[in-house]
Amino acid sequence: MNLKLEGKRAFISGSTQGIGYAIAKQLLNEKAEVIINGRHEEKTSLAVKKLKDEFPDALVSGMACDFEKKDEVAALLNNLNHIDILINNVGIFELKDFDNLEDEDWYRIFEVNVMSSIRLSKKLLSQMLEKKSGRIVFISSESGVNIPANMIHYGMTKAAMAAVSNGLSKLTTGTEVTVNTILGGPTYSDGVASTIEHIASLQNIETEQMKSMIIQQTNPHSLLQRFIDPEEIASLAVYLASPLSIATNGSCLRADGGLLKTI
Repeated sequence: MNLKLEGKRAFISGSTQGIGYAIAKQLLNEKAEVIINGRHEEKTSLAVKKLKDEFPDALVSGMACDFEKKDEVAALLNNLNHIDILINNVGIFELKDFDNLEDEDWYRIFEVNVMSSIRLSKKLLSQMLEKKSGRIVFISSESGVNIPANMIHYGMTKAAMAAVSNGLSKLTTGTEVTVNTILGGPTYSDGVASTIEHIASLQNIETEQMKSMIIQQTNPHSLLQRFIDPEEIASLAVYLASPLSIATNGSCLRADGGLLKTI
């Protein structure tokens, strides 16, 4: 299927690995121009090089920015213009019991996961509305609906992202701008992979066995019964970035492996 993305210009926050990187690859495969983002200049440049090696004829560049640092965010926003597709993907998480969460923990995770998407959307949505065309996709999580007891602060940010996305969609009336949210499920990203591989080595069992055990322990009701590949989330994101998705706006779409039980 031709997603009609040739010539479109995309910015993906948090895209040197995992879901963001998978989205970048699929957009480049559709001949879109892609700007990736990472926290550090070196890692961002390395990811750009890898993408250029895989897609030698593609237009791909990088903009480093740590979304915990407001001066770096301001510099990024000053240099970010003429974007057709914004993917709000950057995010951090941690396992931490509620009683051990300090105010700083709540502020830090909200600053990165929620305020990054608000600031990027504030800068770019007005430009999209002016030309009456554009796409904004928030990469949220099923944890924003089914809040984890050991990551309440993380779940809160993912619920907030969906709320912001839905509110912004109300501003797009009469245009061909859409704003949507993806509720991703447990995904085998780079960070998750390294953690699971480490645990498996400590327990002297195969990584695949450890992956299966974790899914059974944490998400036994999953219909997929395995971790989701980043590419499987990316496929939905790239469709939502396409002109073909014009009738989908203000929506939360699930790529959760059938984990959520509500209709």
